[in-house]
Amino acid sequence: MSRLSAYGPLAALLALCAALPLATSSNIILNGMVLTLVVALAGYGWNLLGGYGGQFSFGHAAFFGTGAYACALLQQRFGVNAWAAFGLACLIGAAIGFAIGYLSFRSGLRGSYFALVTLAFAEVFRIVANATPFFGGAAGVLLKLDARAANFQFASRAAYYWIALALVGLVILAMRAIERSRLGAYLVAIRENENAARALGVDTLKVKLQAISLSAAFTAAAGAFYVQYFLLINAELGFGTWISIEALLAPIIGGLGTVLGPLIGAFVLHELGELARRLLGGVPGADTALYGALLILVIAFARDGVQGLLARLRHWMLPAAAKARAAP
Repeated sequence: MSRLSAYGPLAALLALCAALPLATSSNIILNGMVLTLVVALAGYGWNLLGGYGGQFSFGHAAFFGTGAYACALLQQRFGVNAWAAFGLACLIGAAIGFAIGYLSFRSGLRGSYFALVTLAFAEVFRIVANATPFFGGAAGVLLKLDARAANFQFASRAAYYWIALALVGLVILAMRAIERSRLGAYLVAIRENENAARALGVDTLKVKLQAISLSAAFTAAAGAFYVQYFLLINAELGFGTWISIEALLAPIIGGLGTVLGPLIGAFVLHELGELARRLLGGVPGADTALYGALLILVIAFARDGVQGLLARLRHWMLPAAAKARAAP
């Protein structure tokens, strides 16, 4: 596969998405798209570790909240510039991911045991953030409103949308590069059969640590952007189960272990959430119930997600169209 065929369609898709603010100035639409891109960014973090590497996590909120709190506290308590705080938050998220991965993978944890460990870390972080004055306690951390580009704050929703899209675009291109690299091949080998990969000389611990560090950095970037968008973070928002669920569902629904799967899945989740709110009003947990039903349907009828389902439909329709043209 040439570089043009590998990256060209992705660049064209991102350019098309970038034109959205030129087509609409609705803050409601742009706000929904920004939140969708935040979920997609967290989903890419999960997909790298779970989709490509087969290391399923139930606690990616640990990395999302780390990025959000780090970005907010670096600005509020240490006077760090917002852009620098954003970059440092990603690095801190990667360091937390490395630490959790080292403790888990060094102990030989995998499968459901690793998933439960990540869930436990996310819950511990939530309790600590909620109970510690340094993290703002239950009230959380509130950033001062100062809508200037130098402060990573903007009066226009379009600016946030373009930045979020740029972040997702960079991660998409990075995922394509990883997919074509030796690291991507090693991750797939570990996912398929870790013992066989180790027997063939793959340093599985090193590869998994690289994967979880990058995964945590991507998810921390989503958390840091979230706090810059809303200027508020607390324990429930940062370390709550909502982001772990949506980061996990986006790649599974869109297409596990694919480059565009998390983005497609995030858009599907957004539209389903809007549908649930319109049909069921303010019924608590309606969107979560709908997500659960969708997950059951995906597992039962489309295990390769929406992207795989569309590919099968295309392969099915092309021969049918050829037969129709050949018919007298």
